[in-house]
Amino acid sequence: MTEEKVCLVVGAGDATGAAIARKFAQEGYTTCVVRRERHLDKLEDLVEEIKAKGGRAHAFGIDAREEEQVIELFEFIETDIGKIDVAVFNIGANVWFPIAETTARVFEKVWQMGCFAGFLTGREAARRMTPRKQGTILFTGATASVRGSAHFSAFASAKHGLRALAQSMSRELGQHGIHVAHLIVDGAIDTPWIRENFPDKFKDPTPDTVLKPEDIAEAYWMLHTQKPSGWTHELDMRPWVEKW
Repeated sequence: MTEEKVCLVVGAGDATGAAIARKFAQEGYTTCVVRRERHLDKLEDLVEEIKAKGGRAHAFGIDAREEEQVIELFEFIETDIGKIDVAVFNIGANVWFPIAETTARVFEKVWQMGCFAGFLTGREAARRMTPRKQGTILFTGATASVRGSAHFSAFASAKHGLRALAQSMSRELGQHGIHVAHLIVDGAIDTPWIRENFPDKFKDPTPDTVLKPEDIAEAYWMLHTQKPSGWTHELDMRPWVEKW
């Protein structure tokens, strides 16, 4: 095994996940970015971008809901790339369905993506970090983590579960030198989809009304670099215009 420090981002989407990977790469970490196999081409573009700027990165296409695939991912990284010092779970699973139209399949799939996959990622990270007595595990949540809204029963249930997982892991693993934190990220994030579907948000001359992925990434880096005497276990971030 090499001595490279690794940041693993499960759910390295085009916005937040990619920005987190870029930030840790800038700070000297080898970044391992993960998405579903069908989106692997987008990850390859991110990897090439990071490498072009002098960083180190690797792309993986797996289904984070599949236990064996997650186990194999961790084993490969730890054996062939380096020790995972930071594990970020960033899968969203945000869907909108009236409760009467929410099928069992939809509810279960959203739970698998938003909560169960987080459990698998967190467990495998803990198994490797605990013997080393160090590491950071970060879970991306949403306002749905603390408040269920109409038409978001599946999403809110998954995110509530993920928050509970993070709290349990934090209380268990802190004594072993592992920092576990849950981030509530609320508000529109500056992405092409948001710009296309909500153009009015970008017509407002008032600054900082939309979350910028690079600013979100700074929060993840801050949490990772905190001292154990002052660890943050839950961080709530949103543009100043968002109600809470």
